[in-house]
Amino acid sequence: MNRTDRLYALVEELRAVAPRSRSAPELARRFEVSVRTVERDLSALQQAGVPIYATPGRRGGYALDSRRTLPPVNFTPAEATAVAVALARPGATPLAQAARTALHKLLAAMGDSGADEARALARRVHVLTPPTAGMPVPAGMEQAVVDRMVVEVDYEDKGGAVTCRRIEPMGFVGVEDRWYLVGWCRLRDDQRVFRVDRFRRVRVLDERAPDRAFETPPDLEGMVAQPSLLE
Repeated sequence: MNRTDRLYALVEELRAVAPRSRSAPELARRFEVSVRTVERDLSALQQAGVPIYATPGRRGGYALDSRRTLPPVNFTPAEATAVAVALARPGATPLAQAARTALHKLLAAMGDSGADEARALARRVHVLTPPTAGMPVPAGMEQAVVDRMVVEVDYEDKGGAVTCRRIEPMGFVGVEDRWYLVGWCRLRDDQRVFRVDRFRRVRVLDERAPDRAFETPPDLEGMVAQPSLLE
């Protein structure tokens, strides 16, 4: 068991027996580590804001205040990324440091593979200044970006002309009150930027999109990307 998994397991062990306590030697035997390692882990959890307190005496130990914690919540990589994007928006909250520690706890609970998937997905969602708000993204397009699947769409351009296209979605870019899809358009055989509110039909095909490098497209140069809290 690596340290991240052990920290999460320590919290769950104390949650299971709350309001009773567990001594450091008991926890050390439970996780097959030294007492010093357990005490160091518990100190790290306390410093991260987990409500663990020590009770003195021969029968004392460490206990978790379950009234100040949430039950286990399992997030998918897409859900974790959605939380990260929301927290990364400038001005969304004055509690920036609390937002960062909350997200670090979320990633620790996900485990290494889930956290790596969330980070990879976060690199394909760019929030540019000023902050983004409002415009809904079609559910099929969201699924296609998350699962990296090719889509067939009817797209209306700024002149009102509608064309049928097959697109390899690469990622989303948010600018002011609009979301844009950046993707490889097979009709034009080139990278293109599409406003998501101009999709008239979206169908996810049973075809995996090839990996392509996703960067802020030239159409949107000059905007400043907000750093992802998942990095």
